[in-house]
Amino acid sequence: MDAIRDRIERRRELRQLEEDALAQGRIPPGQALTVKWPVLHATGPGKVDKATWSLRLFGLVEQSVTLSWDEFLSLPQATRINDVHCVTRWSKLDNTWEGVPVADVLQRVAVHPESQFVMVHAPGYTANLPLSALLDDDVLLATRHNGQDLTREHGGPVRLVVPKRYFWKSVKWVTGLEFMAEDRPGFWEVRGYHNEGDPWAEERFSAF
Repeated sequence: MDAIRDRIERRRELRQLEEDALAQGRIPPGQALTVKWPVLHATGPGKVDKATWSLRLFGLVEQSVTLSWDEFLSLPQATRINDVHCVTRWSKLDNTWEGVPVADVLQRVAVHPESQFVMVHAPGYTANLPLSALLDDDVLLATRHNGQDLTREHGGPVRLVVPKRYFWKSVKWVTGLEFMAEDRPGFWEVRGYHNEGDPWAEERFSAF
């Protein structure tokens, strides 16, 4: 009976948290609050570890650059607190991320002026974004979440975090940023997901 009462109380607390978040305008339409962190991925956990990980910056750049794990960690570190929203309709609030702002990563490469879009690469996976979206202050190449190193199942050693887009754009196991003059659909976009993925506009799936 105690276990049942505990479950009922946890559900009551979650409902209250959700009501408060809705009143504050923090949960987009069609979303529900979670205090857990569901594990979802299209291709299985990437087989990438810190010893072999690297980040390749290529495409419309003067010269391709590859950063090792140590070189990446030598870049300015930052902490961001934000909410994230998954296209599968859960939202997780007040996440604390630590990592490197993409804007600081770009200081290591000369991007051509005509580059307006980026394809984010990971093993077996891609997602496309406007370059301007990656330069937002809240966007990180994160290595830690809520004080802990990112686990492999959640995208460690490095995942992109783009809070203003549905979470499929926040690519796990990031290994490359490809700079492009024209937009190109990524893994889920060619499978019918919306090209932009704005949670507040419920841009879940393409109209075409």
